[in-house]
Amino acid sequence: MGSIGTLKVGEVELAYRLDGEGGRPLVCIHGVGSYKEAWDGLVKELKDDFTVLTFDLRGHGASSRIKGRYEIEDFAREVLALADHVGFRTFSLAGFSLGGLIAQKLALTHSERVDRLILLSTVAGRTQEEKDRVTGRLAALMGGERGSHYDASLSRWLTEEFQKNNPEKIARLRERNAENDPDCYAAAYRVLAETDLGDELSGIRIPTLVATGEDDSGSNPRMAGFIHDRIANSELRILPGLRHSILTEAPELVASIMRDFLEKTREAHG
Repeated sequence: MGSIGTLKVGEVELAYRLDGEGGRPLVCIHGVGSYKEAWDGLVKELKDDFTVLTFDLRGHGASSRIKGRYEIEDFAREVLALADHVGFRTFSLAGFSLGGLIAQKLALTHSERVDRLILLSTVAGRTQEEKDRVTGRLAALMGGERGSHYDASLSRWLTEEFQKNNPEKIARLRERNAENDPDCYAAAYRVLAETDLGDELSGIRIPTLVATGEDDSGSNPRMAGFIHDRIANSELRILPGLRHSILTEAPELVASIMRDFLEKTREAHG
């Protein structure tokens, strides 16, 4: 385990961890209802070459279970405060799902801080049908249907084969979900459901990797292609046979493509 700590940003106390101190800075942002340990499989693969900052978003994990309305600007501000706190002047930035939206926002508003961008299983340019689906899930959450939301999500997130072969991991995921504060979960999910930066993405000039699972129904390959088409200096990877939770089901593969991208763009751009 790396060094752990907390940082107070306004009324929010954020729990964070640094692994592989001495390497190139890499910040990783998790998704809704998750926590910093979601990156553990990737950190294990990357910590020899990168100093990896992982943390719990507001309302998640060991960070403050703050109530009320969340905005994407809140998340972005807190990421930058953590980066400042650990001494990252510039850094590579990876975001998964909601974390990918936050990463998009930071790349647009603070491009001087971000030298490489990795967008995993994230969203932009939703069609009306896709907007209706996510709005329906948000309404169910706001209505208190947390259990049914999670049960339905498992089939979107992980392949049946993985679920069958990893009952202990699935049980732990269910336990972790039960530990989430429902109000905080819904507040974060609203940001995911209602934020779309598709019209702004052409403003991102940072070398960018866009990746998602071939069978991800929420952050689907069409959306990944949309993001790739609008970010000029980007590459696209569609991961065969995977759904949404690529960090859980294929951490070694995701770490490998991240490493390849970061090394290649370092050689090309310095």
